[in-house]
Amino acid sequence: QVPLVESGGGLVQPGGSQRLSCAASETISDVYAMGWYRQFPEKQREWVATASIRGNQNYAPGLGGRFTISLDSAQKTVYLQMNSLNPDDTALYVCYLDRDRKPRIWGQGTQVTVSS
Repeated sequence: QVPLVESGGGLVQPGGSQRLSCAASETISDVYAMGWYRQFPEKQREWVATASIRGNQNYAPGLGGRFTISLDSAQKTVYLQMNSLNPDDTALYVCYLDRDRKPRIWGQGTQVTVSS
């Protein structure tokens, strides 16, 4: 069973919005936080945002005004609402899940392409 399943990627026009979701397998327990990174071609992976089960949200500098992360702890699903997208936001968005004193789990990623 795939531990994390991402969805919501695709092609969006500049200025548009996109909502990503990442659902954890029901077999995963002790979730502490979930979040997103993004991977640009030929560049390092860049952290985007994190949401914890305690209700905290943190964002990479400059993204908090356009991106909103939310976590449904009961469903073990994290969402990333992205607004005012521009071509620089084109990337593979990768979800992750942190558990208490256990290795981080990574998703496969969902591609977001911002283009007219």
